[in-house]
Amino acid sequence: MIAIIGAGPGGLTLARILHVHGIDSVVFERDASGDARSQGSMLDLHTDTGQAALRAAGLEREFLAAARGEGQDLRMLDHTGTMLLQEDTPDDAPMLRPEIDRADLRNILLSSLPAHTVRWGSAFTSAEAHEGGHLLHFADGSTATCDLLVGADGANSRVRPLLTDIEPTYSGKVVVQSSIRDADRTRPELAEMVGRGNYWAFGPDRMLGAQRNGNGVVQVSVSIYGPSDLDPAAATDLPDEWAPQFRRLLAACDEPFVVRPAYLLPIGMTWPRRSGVTLLGDAAHLMPSHGEGANQAMRDAAELAQAIAAHPGDLDAALEAYEPAMFECTAKVAESSAEVAKMMSGPDAAQKVLAFFS
Repeated sequence: MIAIIGAGPGGLTLARILHVHGIDSVVFERDASGDARSQGSMLDLHTDTGQAALRAAGLEREFLAAARGEGQDLRMLDHTGTMLLQEDTPDDAPMLRPEIDRADLRNILLSSLPAHTVRWGSAFTSAEAHEGGHLLHFADGSTATCDLLVGADGANSRVRPLLTDIEPTYSGKVVVQSSIRDADRTRPELAEMVGRGNYWAFGPDRMLGAQRNGNGVVQVSVSIYGPSDLDPAAATDLPDEWAPQFRRLLAACDEPFVVRPAYLLPIGMTWPRRSGVTLLGDAAHLMPSHGEGANQAMRDAAELAQAIAAHPGDLDAALEAYEPAMFECTAKVAESSAEVAKMMSGPDAAQKVLAFFS
């Protein structure tokens, strides 16, 4: 049995592509159900990674029906309110990086799987070698055995310690987040200001972002360097030189701001191959979140599923095919993401990002 820990985009994509190849798997997920909690903001799925994985999963049509091409729109300003760049997506533009609500993507993947595939309310705690495979332990005291254990359980992976002692370290940056519900009705002037896609404002020491979701919600965030337990007000109380429109956007948020510290794994992290265990996505290569996390997780899932299908009955050979290629690819992506993160920080961030898009 192939056990997948985590029902995020990577874990569900792996289960789906294995199913396409006639290979059974079980996904163990700590959430009580598919709608137990909010799935967060939009994802932009790239044509050569996330979308390629969905094509391998036979779900391109369903994705395109739910995706928002207009979510590729971008408005970029400096902290004084000066518009630096406005990109509006034509109706006939190619769907290179369309946005999709995380909940919609999860539902597409879940509905494509046999009902018994995901075991909800199964919080993985540990595993040990057992009869050529692994014995899995869960928080409720239950156990399961598997031939292959795949950690698709994100930044705080419980599977990762089976392969390496390396742990994520704090990057020094926090993202403070909230949202405006039903923005078109409750704050139409702010909804119009944000537009249909992404809205970025760069200041000397922080970046404000807003993003239109498909359900009428506008997600609002401030990224700033500081301690991991930063008081949200330290980010949202903007300096006097910031234009009033940005204060109005922050004041309109419906929920208390949540602080999300950004953690990273070392670029190029690898581990010695271990029979019957591997990782994908953030569990394997946690990197700055600049649109690559879900895409790389789904790419990993497609590559791993195809390696398993190409080596029937030989999971060690499948891992030998999957892991070195994944290490090489994601190291390059992590380096690029780190450069983008550096570019989007500091007093000259607006000019650097504008030059990048020009």
